[in-house]
Amino acid sequence: MLQLIGFDGDDTLWHSEGYYQHANAAFEAIVGRYVELADVHDRMLATERRNLQLFGYGAKGMALSMVETAIAITGARISAADIHRLVDLGKGVLQHPVELLPGIREAVEAVAEHHPVVLITKGDLFHQEKKVLQSGLAGLFRRIEIVSEKDTATYRRLLAEFALEPAQFAMVGNSLRSDIEPVVRLGGWGVHLPYHVTWAHELEHELGAGDRHVITVEAPAAIPAAVAQLRERAAA
Repeated sequence: MLQLIGFDGDDTLWHSEGYYQHANAAFEAIVGRYVELADVHDRMLATERRNLQLFGYGAKGMALSMVETAIAITGARISAADIHRLVDLGKGVLQHPVELLPGIREAVEAVAEHHPVVLITKGDLFHQEKKVLQSGLAGLFRRIEIVSEKDTATYRRLLAEFALEPAQFAMVGNSLRSDIEPVVRLGGWGVHLPYHVTWAHELEHELGAGDRHVITVEAPAAIPAAVAQLRERAAA
């Protein structure tokens, strides 16, 4: 039987990626005043990936990667004023309002009536703590985990702390790469709630289509029923 349900934060409980996409569009416009390149987006993504081990996820790492990429693309011709604009883009993302997905509070409350629920989110500690506080959802969760990465090692550690087997755990999230695949690889379950925009890094996964351990839903309102269906599958 399912004993614990985890929820992702960014783009599952509240909107997030849209702010990053807006910042990246502004970054490309700034760099575009110096050079005409068709691969600015790809070069920025490559820089972010290289820097993940140093900066982790989040707006601060994005801003530093913007500065590094802009200097490289422009041959160090970018002005100090425009470097300052790139830093301000990162600050803007850090200061964006927390807007819940429609119906997500009711979905979490409905799941919590039958299962303990925990929040497992990754990214910059200060930024994630701020978003959790401003979301007004903190009181619904038995525990809140802010992690640097979501992989099998992270989920295995968390489940060990709860003295649970992977088959007793289901994760709800928008990212197949971070929220669903690692849990399923361990033998757990997943409810996939796709978001309308997704960072390219999070699109890369090896989860096969039609896996019976995963249910995809189109809206938060469908999450409780999906969890109930997974509970039946786990019991069987």
